Amino acid sequence: MISVNNVSLSFGKRMLFENVNLKFTDGNCYGLIGANGAGKTTFLKLLTGEIDTTKGEIIISKGSRLAYLEQDHYKYDEDKVIDVVLKGNAKLYEIMMEKDRLYNKSEFSDEDGIRLGNLEAEFSEMDGWSAESDATLLLSNLGIPPEVHYSLMKDIQNSYKVKVLLAKALFQNPDILLLDEPTNNLDIEATEWLEEFLINYPNTVIVVSHDRHFLNKVCTHIVDIDYSKIQMYVGNYDFWYESSELLQKQIRDQNKKKEEKIKELKDFIARFSANASKSRQATSRKKILDKIELEEVIPSSRKYPFIDFKIETMHGKDILRVKDLVYEEEGHRLLDKISFDIQKGDKIAFIGTNNIAKTALFNIIMHELKFKSGEVLFGKTIKPSYFPIDNTNYFKEDISIMDFLGRYGYQDDPVALRSFLGRMLFKEDEVFKSLKVLSGGEKARVMLSKMMLEHPNFLILDEPTNHLDLESITSLNKGLKNFEGEILIASHDHELISTVCNRIILINNDGKIKDLRCDYDTFIEKERK
Repeated sequence: MISVNNVSLSFGKRMLFENVNLKFTDGNCYGLIGANGAGKTTFLKLLTGEIDTTKGEIIISKGSRLAYLEQDHYKYDEDKVIDVVLKGNAKLYEIMMEKDRLYNKSEFSDEDGIRLGNLEAEFSEMDGWSAESDATLLLSNLGIPPEVHYSLMKDIQNSYKVKVLLAKALFQNPDILLLDEPTNNLDIEATEWLEEFLINYPNTVIVVSHDRHFLNKVCTHIVDIDYSKIQMYVGNYDFWYESSELLQKQIRDQNKKKEEKIKELKDFIARFSANASKSRQATSRKKILDKIELEEVIPSSRKYPFIDFKIETMHGKDILRVKDLVYEEEGHRLLDKISFDIQKGDKIAFIGTNNIAKTALFNIIMHELKFKSGEVLFGKTIKPSYFPIDNTNYFKEDISIMDFLGRYGYQDDPVALRSFLGRMLFKEDEVFKSLKVLSGGEKARVMLSKMMLEHPNFLILDEPTNHLDLESITSLNKGLKNFEGEILIASHDHELISTVCNRIILINNDGKIKDLRCDYDTFIEKERK
């Protein structure tokens, strides 16, 4: 159990948290939410002891093992994958290393023999003989193939690295598990496995995630950070969202009734306070008026960008045809004679574990990558807009957001452009920030702004939710649902593709595709059978 008692944390004059009191208990999974910059990761670091509180204390039950999902994907580049996972149980790993050192000594003393005997006993007591097989099973469950288990971390693909670090956090079966964005770069199968693992996990889990479906699936409680306050609610993310909206509405309705009563009393006092026969009643009503208090409705610090893709020119019958497309990279065939036609109303999710193939396909469609053979043909009236997974080339110039987006709309109306950017949460002088200094989230909002200003009738989006907060993802989700054109999208966000897409194309590791006209949840059910 973790007890957070009267905890405050400040950095200089800024108060990040104030008088926080919480209890985290076994058998529960707590989703930690809040706007970007609210302090979610900082709060996790308070729990690990990496950061000290300004005031108050955090008490963790004596003897509890705590594990934290690390975010540095390059920390263990010189280690083998299997060793990184084993390091999740630091004590066991130290014993294994010392055992190996003693067995490899050229001269073996009596003291070494006694020490080795003690180590072997402790190793056996910790079930060390099954540690390596347990670690390989964990890696396999997360979708890391056996041939990678003994590779160096620096030699494996980035999508595997986050899985290895996740396996490391899970390996020691900790009493307290802290996860910061655990589903980032996880494929569907690995995410589903993690969901089931956490649902059945008997200990305490605290997780930060922007994946709404994941939070709904695993969380028993939501811990909300807003305006330096941290409050805990029972239930998953949707329950918290609907409850908080209802509570705000109730307070507003109560205030409206109170305001009407106040107005009524004020009118009475104004009419009769000078009338001797009514003065007693007026005085009485003034006392009532003085006692009426309006509940303070504090608007959330969360801000939702306005994302709405408006079409200027509707297209004709011909949209996009891909026929017998072949693409190879370094001698490996990623796309093997794939064919599909886009029809009116199609909103297609491209899924599969081979992210490189999905990105290659999108780049080929947008004429940014050459292919070996086949045909890719847009209809003449199609006006596409592309959200690439790697947007580096768009942010190399040392120009402002205003100057960059002015190329795509409102060229002669800077006031209108600033108003547009305000709705995309670029406030005041932020619109003059250089492209070179933008954060990942700001870059994503700039790219979405560019797409809206282009007024496309066809959208292609490659992992658009990367770097976006929950509020921006919610707005993007709404914008894509309302879009009247066609969409091709690759995303790991279950909620997004299940509510937007009506067709699924699975790209297999052999480069072939499976094309189904159904929503994402139906596709998953079919795949499980």
